[in-house]
Amino acid sequence: MTEVNLSTDERRRKYAVPALEKGLDILEHLADQAVPMTQSQLARAINRQPGELFRMLACLEGRDYVRRDITSGGYSLTLKLFQLARIHSPYEALVAAARPFMRALADEVRESCHLTVLQSDQVLVLAQEESPNPFRLSVEVGSSHLPLRTNSGRLLLAALTPAERAAMLERLPDWQSMDDKARKAKLKRIGEVKAQGHARSIGERFLGGADIGVLIGSPGAPLNAALTIATLIDANGEAPLERLLEPLSRTAAAITRAAGLDLDTSSLSRVSADMKEDK
Repeated sequence: MTEVNLSTDERRRKYAVPALEKGLDILEHLADQAVPMTQSQLARAINRQPGELFRMLACLEGRDYVRRDITSGGYSLTLKLFQLARIHSPYEALVAAARPFMRALADEVRESCHLTVLQSDQVLVLAQEESPNPFRLSVEVGSSHLPLRTNSGRLLLAALTPAERAAMLERLPDWQSMDDKARKAKLKRIGEVKAQGHARSIGERFLGGADIGVLIGSPGAPLNAALTIATLIDANGEAPLERLLEPLSRTAAAITRAAGLDLDTSSLSRVSADMKEDK
């Protein structure tokens, strides 16, 4: 097997760097737990000996990636990783362009809305604007969700080229565990989303909730996002999805223009070919 054909896991095993792996394990676990952890707690959590982590934690603290609380001895992440991510984030301009339109949408329809993208094969929530109502649904900014289980994920999968979509699906654990019948049902639903131009669901994630989303950008554009409104089902078991679609679509179109994600003519041939391949 050539170097080019090695999978990500195979390359990781072949070119393992134990010290770097140890440092990344620490950072990832602290990020996942979001609470200070002592050296002993960290060692147990990542299956290491406490002595193994001493020098690594000292190095990370010296480089300002973690800080140690003098009283409890617990380590927590600093904002350095966040600052580094912001320096080269491709989403800064998108969020900046979307903010005023999302705020206006939330005020107009009196529902919360959130902005998502595909990142590392998951749906990442980039921004949210809260409904002015006292009772509302919220999605945590920075949280990640499974693409096949959310409207946003289906929208973003539908916007990929067939080849990109197939490659991503093969990497998803949910997809790998499905039988042929379940896979066909998922592909059919993604196809319906692509044809309709929006995705909607009632009570899919939890009872009493509904959401509707549309694409920001254009199929074939270098960056796509999803704009979704999450709402509560009323006492009659109804959700106002129909009345939300027009202002949602209007806002998504405005964000697309403001962020410079309009489909340019150089992409038309690519999209045409993708549509033929989908058929």
